[in-house]
Parts: sequence; structure tokens; C-alpha cells
Amino acid sequence: LTSSAASLQEVGPTMVGDEHSDPNLMSFLGATKRNMLGNHFWEYYVNDAPRVVLNKLESRGYRVVSMTGVGQTLVWCLHKE
Repeated sequence: LTSSAASLQEVGPTMVGDEHSDPNLMSFLGATKRNMLGNHFWEYYVNDAPRVVLNKLESRGYRVVSMTGVGQTLVWCLHKE
């Protein structure tokens, strides 16, 4: 789960998966699949803020294991219990 948001308060887009992600989970999140110009891969994104996505994932049994910042991008690592 990644976001270009500078904080949890900002609105997405929030990247929630890649082309190999579970389509049922992506549908639950309301994600749209897209291919950005210049990329050789597809990604799923939502317009929700990261906190909204994290709350939805928590309801499905996912828990945040770690979080880090890479430039202006925030990256969360989650694990399903």
C-alpha cells in the first residue's frame, strides 16, 4: 500500500495493489486498475485517503507491520492474520 500523500490527512490517490493483486480484495477497496504512461506494469489505486484504506483492510484482518517514507511517498507493509 503506497500513497503520494504527505500525511494521513491528505486525499489519495492511494496505490493499493499491482497487476497480480487479488481482484476480490481490489473490488472490496473500490480500486481501479490503470497503466501509467511509461510504466510496463499495471497498478490498482483508489481516491481514498490512506487512513480510509487502512481501516478497510483492518476490517479484513490485515495489520500494519511497518511504515516508511520514500521521498514524498509513504509505504505501509501489511500482514493478514
